[in-house]
Amino acid sequence: AADMLRAEMDLVSKACGVYESFGFEPLQTPAFEFADALGKFLPDDDRPNTGVFALRDDDEQWLSLRYDHTAPLARFVAENYDALAKPYRRYQAGSVFRNEKPGPGRFREFVQCDADTVGAGSAASDAEMIMIAAEIARAAGLADGQFQVRVNNRKLLDGLLEIAGVENDAEKRLKTLRAVDKLDRLGRDGVEALLGEGREDESGDFTEGAKLSPTAIQSVLDFTELTGRSRGETTATLETLIGASSRGAEGVAELRAIDDLLEATGYSEADVSFDTSIVRGLGYYTGAVFELELLTDIRDRKGRPVRIGSIGGGGRYDDLVSRFRGQAVPATGFSFGVSRFLSALEKLDKIEQSVQPPVIICVFDKALMADYFKMAAELRSQGIRAEVFVGNGNVTKQMKYADRRGAKVALLMGEDEIAKGVVTVKDLEAGALAAKAIETNEEWKDARPAQVEVARGQLVAAVKEILGE
Repeated sequence: AADMLRAEMDLVSKACGVYESFGFEPLQTPAFEFADALGKFLPDDDRPNTGVFALRDDDEQWLSLRYDHTAPLARFVAENYDALAKPYRRYQAGSVFRNEKPGPGRFREFVQCDADTVGAGSAASDAEMIMIAAEIARAAGLADGQFQVRVNNRKLLDGLLEIAGVENDAEKRLKTLRAVDKLDRLGRDGVEALLGEGREDESGDFTEGAKLSPTAIQSVLDFTELTGRSRGETTATLETLIGASSRGAEGVAELRAIDDLLEATGYSEADVSFDTSIVRGLGYYTGAVFELELLTDIRDRKGRPVRIGSIGGGGRYDDLVSRFRGQAVPATGFSFGVSRFLSALEKLDKIEQSVQPPVIICVFDKALMADYFKMAAELRSQGIRAEVFVGNGNVTKQMKYADRRGAKVALLMGEDEIAKGVVTVKDLEAGALAAKAIETNEEWKDARPAQVEVARGQLVAAVKEILGE
């Protein structure tokens, strides 16, 4: 557990380093917010809904634990709007809370790590977020080809719905979006059926379709099949497909602007692709939307890297802050869940344990405590983790403790050693190996495996040698 927590802290630290390098500032909002600031209410009840943990304070006001970092950011910006330099660029890492049933990979509390730019409406600020996603993947130790940022734009889909003639029919819009979202699972034929009359699954359940015209169905299918082409090709095809719609043309122009900046700064097609099949979160986002995908070194039959899945994402959400301000406030951001990212890094064998277990200094004689602490301070001054045993128990118990801590070195010093000006240094790894090879107790006593006496002044050098530093 400690190793995973270290890995988590390390990943957050690397991500925050990327945010800092792009000029973002840290912010820490409280875990509790007034429920109305989070904007989560049931329509028929004044109790905040089941997705958030909520309680009433003494003034009968509902308080909720934050379920993400974006809503608290919107509240903070609205509250401090005039005092902030705009665009306001902040990053934040911390626990968020979901009031739902926990399961594999689903937690009631988990750490999210976000960056957002509030007050910039340009495609340049979206491009920057996409670059940040790629840089965080690199900072986490991923090589080219092990990740890809996939980018879509809500306006492209709006343009498509306009061309398909369903932009004003809420039910058909929703069914069309849901059908597109199932492309990975159902394939082209399944999506085609859901865009038309409907589809019966293996269990015999029938899902009613969006009932689009054959031309509209063809447009939607063409749109979703742009995946795998170059960014330039994708924008050119989109121009032909949906350029006639004003929203579509805006979306294509934004993709072009993003592509120009990615080209100029050396982000290849392998790093960032334009992928119209991404629709998750499009109800929330208003413009660019993207996902950071991790890829394995394993290839599918077509020679493409197998996807582990999305471990973070973001996009443009221009409506959130304006809910508080009553004026348009553009915003764009990127967010990832730390545990999800870590479990993906684990699959790719990318988690390195950089922290050595501590050197354990055994306590032979409590009267020598000052000497033991002095030894520990000397080791720490040379960057070595060191710990004086402060519990109760004889040396046998202390050695068991050192074993449970995974320690590689234990130090022993009593009155005899002090008189001789030496310290006994035990190499516990070598000792364990030697003990396995020795059969009788007498042999062990004669061999005294992996234990040496060193002059007190040579202590640090001897420990460093065993630790390989």
